Amino acid sequence: MSSNIQITAAQLSRLVGLPDAPTIVDVRIPDDVALDTRILPAAHHRSHKNIAEWARDYSRQRVVVVCQRGQKLSEGVAAWLRYEGVEAENLQGGFEAWRDAGGLLASTVKLPPSDDAGRTLWVTRSRPKVDRIACPWLIRRFIDPKAVFLFVTAAEVLDVASRFDATPFDIDGIFWSHRGERCTFDIMIEEFGLTSPALDRLATIVRAADTARPDLTAEAPGFLAASLGLSRMFRDDLEQLDAGMLLYDAFYRWCRDATEETHNWPSGPKSA
Repeated sequence: MSSNIQITAAQLSRLVGLPDAPTIVDVRIPDDVALDTRILPAAHHRSHKNIAEWARDYSRQRVVVVCQRGQKLSEGVAAWLRYEGVEAENLQGGFEAWRDAGGLLASTVKLPPSDDAGRTLWVTRSRPKVDRIACPWLIRRFIDPKAVFLFVTAAEVLDVASRFDATPFDIDGIFWSHRGERCTFDIMIEEFGLTSPALDRLATIVRAADTARPDLTAEAPGFLAASLGLSRMFRDDLEQLDAGMLLYDAFYRWCRDATEETHNWPSGPKSA
């Protein structure tokens, strides 16, 4: 059983990917990272050596600190954060316990470089519908919560990417785009190593809605209708993205926890 200053892998796994998930701070030393460069979803790498310089960056956040085995480094960093008034726990058993329990781990091999503020920067076509909301949702929930997304005229995506050191996505002829029958959301799940039953189910819904394949899953028409409705509600693409995050949060939670639940009327048993 975890203490009030620790969280177990099972407890943390129920929070990952949700809008109120704790911030995960990875304080593994470079030698341990070299053994497995993957990270817990949306984790930040920090060094325990200069914690006094960055501890207050996490004020008013709930933080889970991860080291290799959940011992001195994460215990010490979490205690320091609590001293600074941060709500901090360390992951019991550390990275190894999470990995051995089959916890979701993100590959950093294809992760674009961050800017001076520690954010990845992405650019795509304006007026998003499905894939161009799905991909930012995936990145912010599982890769980089601070990621910046630029929506520009289709013809200018590559030039904007070049001038602003941004990573283009969901246009023809680039790495982060459709491949065969799979959409960009599928590709990001694969390349970031985020395969899981819930994300795979969501990917099928996104692919069906984005590529006019309603035969793939019964949820696709309703999902497409909601996505198109959002695109008509907002002129500002960033406002639409903010609203769309809730749609994807809801569908992800359904994919993970509620696919067996039904609803009918009347709710009570029939009288004899």
